[in-house]
Amino acid sequence: MIGKKIQIGAEAEIILYERKNWIFKDRKPKSYRLNELDEKIRKLRTRSEIKLLEKASKIIPVPKPIFTDSHDQFRIILPLIEGSKLSESLDDFPLKKQKEICQKIGENIAKLHDSDIIHGDLTTSNMIYVGDSKMLKSLSINNNSDKKGFGINSSLLGWVGGNNRASASKNSFVVFLIDFGLGFISRKIEDKAVDLHLLREALESKHFKCWKELFDSVISGYKLSKDFNKIFLQFEKVERRGRYKEQY
Repeated sequence: MIGKKIQIGAEAEIILYERKNWIFKDRKPKSYRLNELDEKIRKLRTRSEIKLLEKASKIIPVPKPIFTDSHDQFRIILPLIEGSKLSESLDDFPLKKQKEICQKIGENIAKLHDSDIIHGDLTTSNMIYVGDSKMLKSLSINNNSDKKGFGINSSLLGWVGGNNRASASKNSFVVFLIDFGLGFISRKIEDKAVDLHLLREALESKHFKCWKELFDSVISGYKLSKDFNKIFLQFEKVERRGRYKEQY
């Protein structure tokens, strides 16, 4: 297979294999760590991310790992999602559409948090927007696809087709959350509040022209959470702590 690097992050290298349209996320060795410790950390983080992706993919639009490579314990293989990074496309939409997208994001985060999944890096760079034309393409995939779901839009089939089709057509878009490398499981209200705080900071930084309205829309969607009142109260405390640190 022919592969090309599409992203090199602090923790992992992401490679697209063009023939199968697979995304390979490889955790590379860190020279500053002892080899034995480095391998242990990379294996643990890879296994943890796979489990989070599998659990989250049953709840909201998330690329579900295709399979695990038994010969490489530092690799996750994912289907390619044809769309655009929300960080690069959100500002191109009319404000009304931006707010609709952000409300849906809030709803999805509420579902994650109600399942005690903390993303850990909620930014629009870790979200992929799939709009109308891409959805129509994915809906046209027939049952002759690879039975294991290795096709280019295998992640979309569950969220744009099937039981979710009515919901998808109503919204005319799907927003996938990606990169759970910093994610973890937690029931703590504080951890969920910090997740929201990180997204608020990301919106203010990247989408500063109307970030307040966008975050209000996120919160509007997040009200679906069964613990909304507790989490939002803690979120306000986290925000105050952040402002206090900025002053000193």
